[in-house]
Amino acid sequence: MARTTASELAQILAAKAKSRSTSPTDIKASATPECERVLSIDPALRNTGWAIIEKRGRDLKALAFGVISNPTKLLHSGCLVAIREQLNDIIKEHRPTVCAIESTIYVQSFKTAIVLGTARAACLIAAAEHGLAIYEYAPREVKQAAVGRGAAQKDQVAFMIRAMLQLRETPPADAADALAVGITHFQNADAGDALANAARRV
Repeated sequence: MARTTASELAQILAAKAKSRSTSPTDIKASATPECERVLSIDPALRNTGWAIIEKRGRDLKALAFGVISNPTKLLHSGCLVAIREQLNDIIKEHRPTVCAIESTIYVQSFKTAIVLGTARAACLIAAAEHGLAIYEYAPREVKQAAVGRGAAQKDQVAFMIRAMLQLRETPPADAADALAVGITHFQNADAGDALANAARRV
């Protein structure tokens, strides 16, 4: 009587699993449009805006958004820890597939630039620790995507974001900026310029 080897047994089990996976229910599930979920961030030491936007097919939906607010009495080092820890919690809860972040704006104060840079670093570390690909977008580019011009004010961005994502209420300014970063990411991905997208990766 012929004996079945381990490799032959593995092939048999794989064939059975494949036959079970071709049920109508599974075929319907596999036909569902691929979903991408972005964690978008507008970094700042005291008020870091964040958002989770999901894309299915051509439809965008804001799943969650908010602001990580740190009190003025909290030391800079404590703010960085708070930003990283809260973003870790957001990532664990919503399981984004990619991260988009606004790049550092031009500021005249060298001290301010350093503070913004450290806040951005805390955000990058949180995303990188979870293995997320990270892309950055310039502030003018983000405003251009949301409002149509790079010099738009924060209240204009918030108003347009509410309309674009069909939100029930206008989001806080920092959260609106984060939502705009996410929209910018999807617009650039839809453009299909692989080289340009690769250049944006941090």
